[in-house]
Amino acid sequence: MGTEKLKIGELAEKTGITKRTIDYYTNIGLLDAERSATNYRFYDPIMIERLQFIEQRKQQGLSLVAIQHELNITPYEEIDVQMLRLKMQDLEHDVASLLEQMNKQDDKKIETIKKNVSPESIALMQSLLLLIHN
Repeated sequence: MGTEKLKIGELAEKTGITKRTIDYYTNIGLLDAERSATNYRFYDPIMIERLQFIEQRKQQGLSLVAIQHELNITPYEEIDVQMLRLKMQDLEHDVASLLEQMNKQDDKKIETIKKNVSPESIALMQSLLLLIHN
């Protein structure tokens, strides 16, 4: 079989397991994947055996958490960086729109708006703006 990495579709085809399930298993840490520069996931061929093991243990009634313990995997949630970037871009657009609307208001209305924003919200907005521009 060689040591060539598999894309998620190829792994799904070889195992008969859906891409969605493989993606879920990857996100919870049951499968290891390498990310390419273009954010594609590539799987080592050994993951075929891991998937077969996972499915076999599921059929025997084990939960995914129990299977993680059997495989000595610490459960974790993956933060999909690409999705986070998209959400931050949406947020940046919303903030820019709000700033534009605020600039059209008179000083009295702006002061009223500022008084209704908590210090925690201001700190969060400042943090997000720093993240967006980095």
